Amino acid sequence: MDYSWINTTWTAVLMASLSALGIYIALILFTRMGGLRSFSKMSSFDFAITVAIGSVIGSTVLSDSPPLYLAIAALAALYIIQIVVASLRGRSSLVDKLVNNEPLLLMKGTNILEENLREAKVTHADLRAKLREANATQLSQVKAVVMEATGDIAVLHNEDPDHEVDDVILRGVRGWDE
Repeated sequence: MDYSWINTTWTAVLMASLSALGIYIALILFTRMGGLRSFSKMSSFDFAITVAIGSVIGSTVLSDSPPLYLAIAALAALYIIQIVVASLRGRSSLVDKLVNNEPLLLMKGTNILEENLREAKVTHADLRAKLREANATQLSQVKAVVMEATGDIAVLHNEDPDHEVDDVILRGVRGWDE
């Protein structure tokens, strides 16, 4: 039996450790320069950048390709792209529309919006799970369920049946004004 796939050398362990340390230091520095948004999931673009950063880190630590300096350059490029796109999103609605998904209303009160569920590829079982996760115990408590731009599902609920959701909270959610 070939056990070579579980063996390594002490040199390889040392190089992986040095790569991990180097990429960790670069990550801390770039995150400090990039700000708190660096690992947020405020948009689908932020999530994609976070996944890309994780991929660079993982491949750098576990392989000699990419080399450490190239990986640091790739991290720098990803952080620069994130900073530039975040800045442009605030200035241009076109850029904002290009890089962000639009939140989608899945439930309006107790009414399940079947067409929106199909569009979001969310099943009734998924929806019920999110309602339970949000501690909604009765459908009458549900004011709205929104699939956010990040893919997360937000459940807005309140025990008071007369309590309505302020329009400002759901501004920009497709299906709310319809």
